Amino acid sequence: MRNGIKGIRRVSAVAVTAGAVLTAGAFTAPAQAAAPKTPTIAAKGGFVMNNGTGKTLFTKAADTRRSTGSTTKIMTARVVLAQSNLNLDSKVTVQKAYSDYIVDNNWASSAKLIVGDKVTVRQLLYGLMLPSGCDAAYALADKFGSGSTRAARVKSFIGKMNSTAKSLGMTNTHFDSFDGIGKGANYSTPRDLTKLASNAMKYSTFRTVVKTKSTTQKVTTKSGGYRNMSWTNTNALLGSYSGTLGVKTGSGPEAKYCLVFAATRGGKTVIGTVLASSSVTNRTADAKKLMDYGFKK
Repeated sequence: MRNGIKGIRRVSAVAVTAGAVLTAGAFTAPAQAAAPKTPTIAAKGGFVMNNGTGKTLFTKAADTRRSTGSTTKIMTARVVLAQSNLNLDSKVTVQKAYSDYIVDNNWASSAKLIVGDKVTVRQLLYGLMLPSGCDAAYALADKFGSGSTRAARVKSFIGKMNSTAKSLGMTNTHFDSFDGIGKGANYSTPRDLTKLASNAMKYSTFRTVVKTKSTTQKVTTKSGGYRNMSWTNTNALLGSYSGTLGVKTGSGPEAKYCLVFAATRGGKTVIGTVLASSSVTNRTADAKKLMDYGFKK
């Protein structure tokens, strides 16, 4: 009888042990990570890629041509930075034409350059990219275009913008202005603008400028004295999204609200664009959603 009881106990112990192993196995099996949910954005167009590999991470009407607003100024900066023997400390005298341009164009944002002041090319890049100064864009186009008249130099500079776009494979892009305030023929796509930004970020000066939240620059006045110019970046991602690298905002009656953005986390850089979002708040929210998604992919 005792032997029978021992046998029963042994069988029960084996059963319990086997059950424990099965139960433990169920808990220790590697869990499959759920794929990140594709985000919904307010913008009509969007694109995100891994900047290191070039892999596409998100698209929404990524190749649909749209007005770009001041994201155009990425190309303005890119053309300037690609000039041979560029001297960033060379000075440009602010002309009345630059300030008149601001007055004549209702949607023209301004770096508030003062006629007669002498500003460096480097300072103009800050004035271009932080407060999105159309006057700074005009000054750069006038400085780096070729020709005997201002109109000829500006036309030449815009020609350089388009030839650069072609060289970068931006097949759905055309510029008819140095700042995005065009005559109806200034357009690009989320994919093309992301391609442009990725290339522009190879220039150390560009990277330094676009990640700057605010700056105060000392410029030379007409009388030979000095004044301080203070500029704040229009990109709300700076200071509100960890790892943000830049890049550029844009807006306009046709463009609505645009944002080209980039950030790095854990050694991974994602870069992208949203075009025609519905508000300043939503373009920032769209960018954050897309970067969150990009980092999970």
